[in-house]
Amino acid sequence: MRSKDGVSAWQGRFVGPLLAANVLVIGLTATLLAVGALREDQRADAARVMDQRTAVARNAVTTETGRYRDLMQAVAAGIGTNPGFDADDFAAATAPLQTAGLPGATAVALVVATARSDVAPAQAFWRKRGAPGLVLSPSTVAGEHYFSIFQRTLNNGHPISAGLDVSSAPEGSQALRESRYTGKQAVSDAYVLLRDRGLPPAEQQLSFLFVTPVMADRFEGWLALGLHGRDFLDGVLDQAGQGTLDGELFATTAGRSVPIASYDAPGRRDLTRTSTIQVADRQWTLVTSADSHRLPGARTSTPATVLLGGIVVTVMLALLVWILATGRSRARSQVLVATAELRVAEAESRRQAGLLRAVMTSIGDGVGVVDENGRFLLHNPAAQGLLGVDDDVDGPGDWQQHYGLFRADGRTPFPMDELPLVRALRGEPSDGVEILIRNEQRLDGILVSVDGRPLDPSAGQHGAVAVFHDITELRRYETDLAVFAGVVAHDLKAPLAVIRGHCETAADELTEAPESPEVFEARTAMDRIANAVDRMAALIDTLLAYTTSRDAPLKLEAVALAPLVADVIGNRTEALRPGSARPDFYLGRLPEVKADPAMLRHVLDNLIGNALKYVPRGETPRVDVTAVAAAPGWTRIEVADRGIGIPEADKPDIFETFHRAAAAAGYAGSGLGLAICRRIVERHGGSIGVSDNPGGGTRFHFTLPLAGAGLHKALAERTAVRDTALRNATITPAAVAAATPRTPATGRAGTA
Repeated sequence: MRSKDGVSAWQGRFVGPLLAANVLVIGLTATLLAVGALREDQRADAARVMDQRTAVARNAVTTETGRYRDLMQAVAAGIGTNPGFDADDFAAATAPLQTAGLPGATAVALVVATARSDVAPAQAFWRKRGAPGLVLSPSTVAGEHYFSIFQRTLNNGHPISAGLDVSSAPEGSQALRESRYTGKQAVSDAYVLLRDRGLPPAEQQLSFLFVTPVMADRFEGWLALGLHGRDFLDGVLDQAGQGTLDGELFATTAGRSVPIASYDAPGRRDLTRTSTIQVADRQWTLVTSADSHRLPGARTSTPATVLLGGIVVTVMLALLVWILATGRSRARSQVLVATAELRVAEAESRRQAGLLRAVMTSIGDGVGVVDENGRFLLHNPAAQGLLGVDDDVDGPGDWQQHYGLFRADGRTPFPMDELPLVRALRGEPSDGVEILIRNEQRLDGILVSVDGRPLDPSAGQHGAVAVFHDITELRRYETDLAVFAGVVAHDLKAPLAVIRGHCETAADELTEAPESPEVFEARTAMDRIANAVDRMAALIDTLLAYTTSRDAPLKLEAVALAPLVADVIGNRTEALRPGSARPDFYLGRLPEVKADPAMLRHVLDNLIGNALKYVPRGETPRVDVTAVAAAPGWTRIEVADRGIGIPEADKPDIFETFHRAAAAAGYAGSGLGLAICRRIVERHGGSIGVSDNPGGGTRFHFTLPLAGAGLHKALAERTAVRDTALRNATITPAAVAAATPRTPATGRAGTA
């Protein structure tokens, strides 16, 4: 009995692994043999496809060169039938070449042979034939010259004047002489055409001259066609090879093979073919190469699929044999355990889903979730209540009209690209975007603040989520406060104006009084009172600006930044005392933006004013105003200085209301300027920030949307900057240099 149990145990322990190992060996061997056979078939297919593509390329070269010869022969025959042909006849005869689509062709010309002693008579003769400005200038001392008389430029090439002496090119001269001697067409050896020798070396190409004799009753001259080798090969192989063939073109010259041009296609070269092509009296060689993996139909994923599938199937069969041989009960118990775990996971998922639904139903803020295509996955009851629309519409393009989405002014439809959910789908988070919702269910409209975020990818779903807050009552309350502030400001400024007037009257009276300590003390008191009145009026104006920067309607239009910045600089510097140090400004290339001109001017005036004000005693202010590219359709404006800087601890709060850094204690200010700047920039959909400037000082930056012209108008704006600078004489030569862009000196604030 024990012996049987031992045998059974041995079988259970070793038979299963042995059977599984046999299955693995047999399966892997069969898979490798099948993959090897498929690889051999693919190599044969690749060679066949390569031969086909090479034949197509060779035929394309042969066809194109034959087409050139046929067209030239037809044009030469047409010209030869008219013994008195002139420039108009030449233009009419060569017109079909303009639209024939001849790749690489540069120009076609009528060339005539002229002895050196007959240059002047020949020039007069052809001028009468329609070339009034023809000048024949021999370029060599040869006894015979070959001048181009009439010509037509092809393929939008650069035109050159007629009268070119081909005898200065030995290759072209040889082809002309051979064609005249044989009476047949001829092709020159490869050389750089005379018309191209003035180009930079990188733009010059080895080319050929196709020559056809023009015969009437006697030999009249030649019809010559210039052909760029590289352009010809690119045009032919681009069509014939369809981006899969590399090509190299060689021409036989003086018994040796000369490389003319090459065409590169992606991939490595593991297949190569060589073809010989007869072109007139010359022989060309075309060497084609290709990556077998890129040839259509030559490489497929079948071997890899078979290999992977064979391995997977073999492993699965071996595992199945091992499982069946080692114990069915263990497999059954594992299935039961896995099923129990799945049931627990399913119950937990249902509980989490129910909890999420309860939370979404209970919260008072509206929540909306969309997938990557803009289809709504979720709208909680609060969101539907805020929107006032029961049904959802898929696709951001219909949201504005369906839900009635407007800017805070209640008139301007909210742009689709600026919607928080659309920005979140692009990966851009947004906070506090104010949208007015007005539709048939919301006739009076409500104002909501929307926060948008990309959906966390851990959810397994790409998309975006938005949270809505009803701020209608809050804004109504703030509007009432703003109106109240305006009334109070007006009532406060009225007595200040009276006080200021009395001070000025008293000061005028004191100017006529005789000098005495009492008079001096009275004048000083009047100055202190006037300064206090000015500070109070400035504080009231700042408070009003703080209110209107958020609530005043935006009047968006295209604003040229460069003239606006120059005007702000002029206003800031024109009040400087005579003899005081002039600030050093640098203006980079500034684009045209879409903004409210008055509000944008306030931002620039505040930032430039701070750069001029917060400077160590005795130092000359240095300010750089530049712009760099931001997100598509946006620009980032930077205002950098060499001032006292902002401590790192104050930077997070520098844009808060009434916040002032400790380093600014000795300078006048209300603590509202940067808060106003942030409100204005954020109302334009942008953002504002601050950082240290390399070399000392501070760099403020903010983003604005570009106008339609964008950066294309920067060049025109630089001229306006230069004129304004020279007229006001308040911007140093560093700013005037913005008309010819430069990079600020090392250590200066900012970079161009």
